[in-house]
Amino acid sequence: MSRFLLALGAAPLALLPAAANAEEADTAPGDSILVVGQRKAPISLDARGLSVSLGDDQFAGVNARNVEDLMKYAPDFFVRTRYAGDSNGVPGFRGTHSTQSARTLVMVDGFTVSNFLGNSFSYSPKWGVVGPGEVEQFDVVYGPYSARYAGNSMGGVVNITTRSPEKTEAFATVQGMSQPYDQYGTHDTYWGYSAEAGMGFRQKDGPWSLRLSGRHFRNEGHPQMFYGLTPNTASGGTAVSGAFVDPGQHMANAPGTASNPIFAAQSPATITQDQAKLRLGYDGTSGVTGEVLLAYWHNLDSQTAPDCYLRDAAGKTVCDGLVSIDSRNYTAGGANWSRTIRDELLGGMKLSAPFSDAVSVTADLSTYQILRSDAFTSKGYDAGATDGAGTLARQGPTAWYTGNLALTARLGDAELAGGTSANLYRTDLTTYTLTNWRRDQGRTFSTRTFGKTRNLAAWAELRVPVEAVTFTLGGRFEDWRAFDGGLGRVGTTGLAVTNGYASRHANAFQPKASAEWTIDADTRLQLSLAKATRFPTVGELFQGSLDGNGQFDPQSFDPNLKPERSTDANLVLARQFGKVKLTASAFWQRVRNTIFSFTGFNQNGVTTSTFKNIDLTRQYGFELIAETRDVLIPGLDIDANAAWIDSATLHNDSAPAAEGVQFPRIPRWRLNGNLRYRVSPPVLVSLGVRYASRPNTDLFGLQRGDTYGYTSELFALDARVSWEVTDQLRLSAGVDNLTNDRAWVYHPYPQRSFLVEAGWKL
Repeated sequence: MSRFLLALGAAPLALLPAAANAEEADTAPGDSILVVGQRKAPISLDARGLSVSLGDDQFAGVNARNVEDLMKYAPDFFVRTRYAGDSNGVPGFRGTHSTQSARTLVMVDGFTVSNFLGNSFSYSPKWGVVGPGEVEQFDVVYGPYSARYAGNSMGGVVNITTRSPEKTEAFATVQGMSQPYDQYGTHDTYWGYSAEAGMGFRQKDGPWSLRLSGRHFRNEGHPQMFYGLTPNTASGGTAVSGAFVDPGQHMANAPGTASNPIFAAQSPATITQDQAKLRLGYDGTSGVTGEVLLAYWHNLDSQTAPDCYLRDAAGKTVCDGLVSIDSRNYTAGGANWSRTIRDELLGGMKLSAPFSDAVSVTADLSTYQILRSDAFTSKGYDAGATDGAGTLARQGPTAWYTGNLALTARLGDAELAGGTSANLYRTDLTTYTLTNWRRDQGRTFSTRTFGKTRNLAAWAELRVPVEAVTFTLGGRFEDWRAFDGGLGRVGTTGLAVTNGYASRHANAFQPKASAEWTIDADTRLQLSLAKATRFPTVGELFQGSLDGNGQFDPQSFDPNLKPERSTDANLVLARQFGKVKLTASAFWQRVRNTIFSFTGFNQNGVTTSTFKNIDLTRQYGFELIAETRDVLIPGLDIDANAAWIDSATLHNDSAPAAEGVQFPRIPRWRLNGNLRYRVSPPVLVSLGVRYASRPNTDLFGLQRGDTYGYTSELFALDARVSWEVTDQLRLSAGVDNLTNDRAWVYHPYPQRSFLVEAGWKL
């Protein structure tokens, strides 16, 4: 409660000076779109409902180790970042669960980097193709209120705009980071660094521009898993000491018992990432513009020796086998070694051209290729230490392809737009058993899963101003198909057996409507309504298993998984009080057939833990956002926001006990704020706050805690100071989680973390 009150007091500081500074307007001339945040450049997305744009002013107050950190203070929004370099960073809007990755559409310069091969933390957007130093703008739209975007915008849309060179220029940034960490028997300090550089060129009297950039990143993240001993009635266990008992820990059979003492921490994740990007631009005098983007990303995630706490009488480390503590026997296991290697490539091109003064056309094509994805894992601690047996999960060929064509026509004061889009997602994952877990020589086939989905769409949107009110009406039709899906394994005869899934087909029409009323020069009101359909992903559909005869196990998957269908509404009111802008938002969403993995009755009335449809979920809430510039004293800027969310399961035949319960991982309260003060022209100091109240961890509201295995309350105070030594050189230092608050999203969030940075530009 004290942390909630402190966060509540910090976040709305921007509200205090509203009455004292109501003499100056701060709206951009000709701005006809209601957007929260920076106003130096237009938002790159079609803004309906709550829309936020972040730029250099906001970025200056953020300790950004990775690109997604730049959004950490956005209203009612978060990214599940467990450590710097985390490749499982799922974005969440409002009442979106932190594993519902398929409900967010993320783009880089308009090219899709959302991984719709599945719907979990394993399928997060490909943030790694962009470094924080090359971002010009972050635009966020909450909800599916524009016909231009697929039903995967049910949660929202994010577009990252990278910088386009205005002249011959160059930049370089180096970072050093550290995190002292203390949890159970793990006491260590983890270190990291990054180096990012780029150069740009633009013709003085020509249409061409070129930008090259690259980044090398290396960090050691704290352990993400802790392993518990399993009680065993056998005799003869090795006497050990060093286990930790956490009475509130989720592994315990009952709260307050010591049935599963914690005996090891997963190895710290040593992350090495390399990223290179080329952006070629064309900006002709006739209005024709074009762009080609190529981005390569390499990721090595090494988690070798787990931190095992157990010691025998001779002081030797014990991490596997039968052990004895205080005359009770347990089995130690599961503390594996692992190494994952990924090579990925984003390629895209776009073209925009006018047909006339009133008509223009845009087109883009892109692909994201997972060139290599190999995950090597040992079968236990001893096997990892001695290069013993293990498994390999090899993905490929895996990729997605997207294309869009849009036509825009101005008809007097009205604007008519329409277009088509298409995407294809393909995955193929094979697992092998290995005699040496570090190498793939002599691998033996184990299982294979594969499949494809494609989506074809057509949309249209009409925007018409009628005096002080602008109406937007639109609709989107999507035709979806899942096909070429199957699963293979070794059958009873020892030979590989492959069974195919039947293809699936569905379609949906998604109407959209919005009305924006300019009440006066300082006040705007917008009402947005929409329906959206989010079709199942490859991973949700093709995740069944085979029985011993090589036939589909009908209890392991639902071949008739239904698409999610939402009905949405958002009311936004914005008012400018001189140097203070207040924005209030009320939202409501009802989703039929929510796709979620939980324990409940499947389509055959058998209890399973798989992806199933929840009949009906609902969320509604309220958001208040305050923005101030040069308020009270020159150089003081504050962005603050608060949100209250009610998200509940209303009807669930598969698990009736979940009905009426707050949906898991959705906090009632979320508060974010960032204060920036320019002490003198070259020196900027900032203070940030992030708060989320404790949510339910499970669908039934039975798991609520503040330790490993739960989703806990989050409270973090961040600080940063930046010094512009010269026009070219900048130095900064910052700390996140000043109070060293211990927060959990099942896995632990970072404890107190430090960052130093030096940046140079030409």
